[in-house]
Amino acid sequence: MNVSAIPVAAVPSVEFDGALIRKLSQSGPRYTSYPTADRFSESFGYRDYLQAVAGLRTRGVAKPLSLYLHIPFCDTVCYYCACNKIVTKNRDKAVTYLSYLKREIEMQGRLFAGMNQVEQLHLGGGTPTYFSDEQMGDLMAHVRRWFQLAPDAVGEYSIEIDPRTVSPERVHSLRRQGFNRVSLGVQDFDPDVQRAVNRVQPEDDTRDIINAARAAGFRSVSVDLIYGLPKQNVISMAQTLAKVIAASPDRIAIYNYAHLPHLFKSQRRIVDADMPGADARLDMLALCVRRLVDAGYVYIGMDHFARPGDDLAVAQQQGRLHRNFQGYSTHAEADLVACGVSAIGSVGATYSQNVKTLDAYYDALDKNELPVVRGVRLSMDDALRRTVIQTLMCHFELSVQAIEQAYPVEFASYFEAELERLKALASDGLLSVGPEWLTVTPKGRLLIRNICMVFDRYLTSAPQLARYSKTI
Repeated sequence: MNVSAIPVAAVPSVEFDGALIRKLSQSGPRYTSYPTADRFSESFGYRDYLQAVAGLRTRGVAKPLSLYLHIPFCDTVCYYCACNKIVTKNRDKAVTYLSYLKREIEMQGRLFAGMNQVEQLHLGGGTPTYFSDEQMGDLMAHVRRWFQLAPDAVGEYSIEIDPRTVSPERVHSLRRQGFNRVSLGVQDFDPDVQRAVNRVQPEDDTRDIINAARAAGFRSVSVDLIYGLPKQNVISMAQTLAKVIAASPDRIAIYNYAHLPHLFKSQRRIVDADMPGADARLDMLALCVRRLVDAGYVYIGMDHFARPGDDLAVAQQQGRLHRNFQGYSTHAEADLVACGVSAIGSVGATYSQNVKTLDAYYDALDKNELPVVRGVRLSMDDALRRTVIQTLMCHFELSVQAIEQAYPVEFASYFEAELERLKALASDGLLSVGPEWLTVTPKGRLLIRNICMVFDRYLTSAPQLARYSKTI
């Protein structure tokens, strides 16, 4: 069965056009930032970050913060994973890391004194629940010591968990520790696929954790899936989707697996012969779009679906949706403070990234310096293009007048070359280009990265694109 031929044009939010995707899919950034992280420079360091924070104090009103904590440890390696992680069963390493992470949190807390209210907290990894229940409680108490967390009804406090590493009792404990949103890695329920990527995760265990999260009072449960994994096909994907939809999570993220073994060592363990072909991957994507929309989920964008009443869907409807290194967010324009190895923050008109190895991380903190190793200070052009890209990514339309009111430019003149390049995408039906609005069509939404790439002035050569995943 060629699922890509199944029409979904009746759905106004998103439309799958297999022929168009085959024609236009290419490698490109995911735009969790602009400029993208590969454009960060080591000429930006710790002292530049201090200047950026000092600059926040001059704006008068302290805005709430977003806080990200990176926990890099995992018990076992999932072959598909491209995250910065440390696979070890030596729990002593976590003890040492926790002590240094707390030191960095204290340093950041002192730096943000007087403007340290947090409305969004996210723990990612790795596997954050690699920390024991006691260690997690200690960490959260330490966060509250140095940052002021907004009340539970206001704040969004999320944690990524591996259902293989937690019990229902632990889920209840996480809720008591202050988390109110949880994200579960599932990827695929098919046993053959699970074995092929070294992540055997029984369906019953996952369902038990989802049920526990509901019983514990988590406001949102999110499930991550991946299409394009070894031994996957349309039939196995349909079975996984049916099970996930039956569990009724609030959000579902479906990522296109980026097979880049030349960049990620663990992916070299995947057998190339087991990989689905390009047509099979598109059939799986078509199936995912149709099944989730039919089940009542709203396409938020960039792999994400949500229930109509979910905060993400509401924020999109109200024009408040934002995108950062953790994906889509309801807290627009919050400065992002990031702690832990490789963590990326966004403060004022800057991005900054921490060192990527434990030794370098510990060395910096031993010197009483934040472990910032690289970053970028945005120019006016960067900030303008970031606004354009983020607006299109989050809302699929752009008001020319709004851009001209926010920046000292005449849109048609400033982006003359880009508007000329957009004509080809418009002729393919991806968007409409008018004097007042750029509006992405339902079939253009799945290819939003292609549209945003037109505004990326750093994309200058085809070889450079090889470092990125496919847009579809």
